[in-house]
Amino acid sequence: MRKILVVLGIVLILGTIGALSGPRWQPVPVQHQVDSVTEDTTIGSSATTTPEGTYEVGTEVFEVELDGATVTAQVTYPIGAPEDAPGMLFMHGAGTAGHRNFTDQAQSLASAGVYVLVPAKRMDTYTLRHRDYPQMADDYMHSLEELRQWPGVDPDRVGIYGESEGAYIAAVAAADYEQVAFTVLVSAPVVPPREQAAYASDAYLRAVGAPTALLRAIPRALGVSIPGGGFEYADFDVQPYQERLEVPVLMVYGTEDLSMPVVQGASQLVADVATNGNDQVTVRYYGGANHGIRSNGDLVEGFTRDMARWTLGLPQTARADPQVAGAQPEQRYVAAPVAGPRWYADGDWLLYTLLGSFGLVLTGPAIWAVGKAVRRSSEPTMPAPLARYSAAVGLGAVAALVIFAAYLAQVAQYALNYLTNDVVVVGGYVLVLGVGVLAAWVLHSSLEAAGKALGSVEWSRLGRVIWSVTHLGAVCLLLIAAYWGVFPSFI
Repeated sequence: MRKILVVLGIVLILGTIGALSGPRWQPVPVQHQVDSVTEDTTIGSSATTTPEGTYEVGTEVFEVELDGATVTAQVTYPIGAPEDAPGMLFMHGAGTAGHRNFTDQAQSLASAGVYVLVPAKRMDTYTLRHRDYPQMADDYMHSLEELRQWPGVDPDRVGIYGESEGAYIAAVAAADYEQVAFTVLVSAPVVPPREQAAYASDAYLRAVGAPTALLRAIPRALGVSIPGGGFEYADFDVQPYQERLEVPVLMVYGTEDLSMPVVQGASQLVADVATNGNDQVTVRYYGGANHGIRSNGDLVEGFTRDMARWTLGLPQTARADPQVAGAQPEQRYVAAPVAGPRWYADGDWLLYTLLGSFGLVLTGPAIWAVGKAVRRSSEPTMPAPLARYSAAVGLGAVAALVIFAAYLAQVAQYALNYLTNDVVVVGGYVLVLGVGVLAAWVLHSSLEAAGKALGSVEWSRLGRVIWSVTHLGAVCLLLIAAYWGVFPSFI
């Protein structure tokens, strides 16, 4: 019983150290929800517009020359439509890149009389570590000019469709380039990428029923400065650009999109453009729609119909009545700035501490192997029980971190695919806790055995070094595991 209590004490001490050693996660509930006036998303206006299916549709692929690169683009156009039709340039989010993306939207819009251009995303300047949204907006303007000059298009009626990450770029372009006549923002993050990622992580984890203790990892993972630098775009603030918008804006969200602050996004955009005296904002929420405004793989009913009417009816539809319509959205917590971890778990130190701890654990066996080869002696380097315990301590600490990392990866897979599995999510966390407790048990047993051996067994100096570095590395790994939430805490 005494040993059980001591091990539980070690576990709680580790958990408490982990809880106190980094930023806590305490999201603030949303105080004011957006009220949808009606479930009918139809764009109200006296403007007369042609519906989807009015025209046959054609496509043409060509190359667009950028500054230092060439991208392929596809224009989708209405056959037989009147001259001076509106045009819409599509900007990719993080999940798309090709000129054949957005086919469903392009076909529907073109059948109503809108020319649509989808250029491929420029990839030579777009990486995981580096993204320059103002520069990307400048690249897209080359495609916008191509569309403005396309036969049948009114150059003064060409606007932008920006989806997800593309909404950042669309806002920048609409603020900086007077050629942009309107903007459609679909599943717009509105807040900086770091805040949006933290918000999405929280929503995903709660949706799959992840243990509350797991939420501790959100600010510690997403508030960090990445080792080696880069990722400056994580703190890109689109608000100054939105505050300069003068053009009409159509904002669209799906109510099943867990990754975006669907209430906060609309409220902030309306407030931002109002600082510039702009009240031309129309907001539509589509029930059952996900991040791509799809349900069961298909675009939800009414989405392209409403987008086509709003676009064709401008400027009359710029203040479509009602301003907010569709299914009632819900946002539980505010997407807010993310606290960063302390120095020892931030930036390059995050890598140093992890690699250093693993290095210490591996140094013990390495020293033993070298010593064995040099001495060529059959005598043990340290007493047999201590050798076994040292190996077990190192393996236990490594196992605690590796199994926790595998568990996080599995939970993330379920969360990103909107799946739930209590056996994996809850049962997996119980397994993680069990491995952590076992590692603490082995550590205590090893320390206990070492204490007994100090006064009764002769150790070689080499054996003491091996024991010390192995245990130091294991303790450091267990502290790292505690930091990320492997051990429970009352705090």
